[in-house]
Amino acid sequence: MWYAGSVAHVLLDLRMVRGRLHGIARYALELARRVPAMAPDLRFSALVPPEGLPKDLGALAPTLPVHRALAGFLSPIEQPALAADLTRLKPDVFHATSFALPLFWSGPLVATLHDANHVALAQEYSPAQALYYRVVVGPRAKRASALVTVSEFSREELARHLKLSPYRLQVIPNGVDSHFQPPSVQEVRAFRERHELPARYVAAVGNAKRFKNLALLRHFAADLPVPIVLLAGKGAVAHELGLHENVLDLEELSEAEMPLFYGAAAALLLPSKYEGFGLPALEAMAAGCPVLTSDAGSLPEVVGGAALRLSPDDPEAWREATLRVLRDDALRAQLIELGHERAARFTWDECARRTVAVYRRVLEARALAPR
Repeated sequence: MWYAGSVAHVLLDLRMVRGRLHGIARYALELARRVPAMAPDLRFSALVPPEGLPKDLGALAPTLPVHRALAGFLSPIEQPALAADLTRLKPDVFHATSFALPLFWSGPLVATLHDANHVALAQEYSPAQALYYRVVVGPRAKRASALVTVSEFSREELARHLKLSPYRLQVIPNGVDSHFQPPSVQEVRAFRERHELPARYVAAVGNAKRFKNLALLRHFAADLPVPIVLLAGKGAVAHELGLHENVLDLEELSEAEMPLFYGAAAALLLPSKYEGFGLPALEAMAAGCPVLTSDAGSLPEVVGGAALRLSPDDPEAWREATLRVLRDDALRAQLIELGHERAARFTWDECARRTVAVYRRVLEARALAPR
């Protein structure tokens, strides 16, 4: 057990890092690779999947000690297995970096809740997922030592749906990795050739869930002089949503190629109706890509005045704005400059620094608590 003067042990949850690297997995990895150097007086380790971390993480691979979990992330026996892991490892602080909170462990818990999707948009998820949020996440969040979220929008949504005071949640925004930079002409050409892409295209990202609103594209894709290249995970989403033939599905890309995908595009279209943060907008800006985004969810908060913001329910406005960006070089240059300045405000180093401060507050409160 930790006490003032000893080295406190902070355990980070990386159990969700498996398969395709989604936003929450990136968040957990970015923290794991940074916090040890920012707090050398603390001891850090990570809880990883039973099979270990993927071998292709590259620069994102953490160097801190790792412990293999007894059960997989959100598996049927996750909760008793997680309690056993935490009892065995005896962390002084456990950071649940996703929404899988330990229901049967009462130790000091820092929980990051990225959004309220599973309850605010329950119809988009299975009944079991919505039930998990209400039965596990909500009650355990109320007893957490500290709660973190990524935007003011998510803070208000979580407070409303989980019946929490918004003041219980501290907002610490995500960051943009430094490898998101405008690619060179040669890099762009090689990327297009490698993936057989046209000389000019508009990018879109998301998935088939209704709140991602990619079906909006079918109302104006045929009117654009260039194709929309859609990156939506497993591909075939354009066909699934009945999008026009001017929308091209692109299979999954590696993390290393994402700056090239954005940097080679004439613009990024992000028409989502609900986002807890909206990291693709910032990553595209950092890569020198003008952004058109919906005026909904957290997106206005994230992009500020550096993107064209449009109603997610007005396809005609999206058609006209996309054509403007394609035809107006001065507008494109202005959006690129504003986007680069905006993205530079969000760094993973700052996210990690503020998160370490949360750990310290929890440890200090623990040291001062009566024994």
